[in-house]
Amino acid sequence: MINVLMLSPGYPADMPEFTRGLAEAGARVFGVGDSSPDSLPPLVRRSLTEYISVRSLWDEEAVIASLRDRLRGQRLDRIECLWEPGILLAARLRETFGVPGLDMQQAQRFRDKELMKQALDTAGIRTPRHVAAQSVAAVWEAAETIGYPIILKPIDGAGSADTYRVSDADDLNAVLPRLRHVRTVSVEEFVDGEEYTFDTITVNGKIAYYNIAWYRPRPLVARSNEWISPQVIALRETGHPDLKGGVKMGFDVINALQFDTGFTHMEWYRKADGEVVFGEIGARPPGAHQVDQMKYVCDFDVFREWANAVMLGRISEGITPKYNVATIYKRARGVGTITAIEGVDRLQREFGRHVVWNTLLPVGARRRDWRKTLVSDGFVMLRHPDLATTLEMADKVGSELHLHAG
Repeated sequence: MINVLMLSPGYPADMPEFTRGLAEAGARVFGVGDSSPDSLPPLVRRSLTEYISVRSLWDEEAVIASLRDRLRGQRLDRIECLWEPGILLAARLRETFGVPGLDMQQAQRFRDKELMKQALDTAGIRTPRHVAAQSVAAVWEAAETIGYPIILKPIDGAGSADTYRVSDADDLNAVLPRLRHVRTVSVEEFVDGEEYTFDTITVNGKIAYYNIAWYRPRPLVARSNEWISPQVIALRETGHPDLKGGVKMGFDVINALQFDTGFTHMEWYRKADGEVVFGEIGARPPGAHQVDQMKYVCDFDVFREWANAVMLGRISEGITPKYNVATIYKRARGVGTITAIEGVDRLQREFGRHVVWNTLLPVGARRRDWRKTLVSDGFVMLRHPDLATTLEMADKVGSELHLHAG
């Protein structure tokens, strides 16, 4: 029996499914987290052999002591974490308990955007021009060296939180006060182009499965304009000529960063002239239910296949893309609670057989803060084998379905 330690098995939203995947693949799953046992989702409680509750997941020494006490000498075969903040903790635990997987040095390259890009620069992979800055003066100097427009982001951030496009010196003056809480800022060249993902399940350094998704519009634009209904389109034709450069880059990045086994989520750009440029990569899956998109693209249990990769060193054969899958995230108009949903019934009648998931908040629910979650006030997920038809449906949901709050 394979013993797997799963960090934070109940949070974020996808973690219960990954925990379930491990259990169904035959693992004895030990969870560790700082949520109370009673607050764990039922799926997690059914999937765990044991849950080790700690006061804080970020007190590394206390976590190590608790694990040594509760596991009572039981051997751990794998230690898994699929949540960005816990990547370094998982690496520390692997080194402490002698478990294979990303070590601290490798994990640092996935968490520290400057170390990440330095490794890829050395490997000859095109990255944005970049400088790590720890003071206001250093940010100004980097901006002058790189040239406007630039992107400012936390060096160890995730997603597009605390990320800003800066067009000129006046913009920089306005943005810097918002980053006072960020210890180290990555100052990067702004790359103008379409933005995509390259998501992998990798086994022993070899990519066994990959997914490509297209952001419409770029996340930074979507995060800056409340009226936009952001779309993520998981693509069926991953071998399209426009994507070949990004696919090659993805394979090269996995090799350069020496990623072993598990999930990765990379973002990259394709410029108008066809040049591809690396964005960033995490040693984890994408968020905002993009893993569920993969499930609907290929009609397979992606959570179970990840578990097979981790435990058995292989995934099932014959996993191929069958559909394009669009997720359209909706933001209510107004503040307070949802008072009405306009257009949903008509669009459901029109696209019904293509809709695979609808999580729109019901009337009476309090709307969410769109700045803090891409999922916003829910989403509609739909699929179709033809990309043009998929985009047409997605655009209709974006423009003709409205949630009102008041």
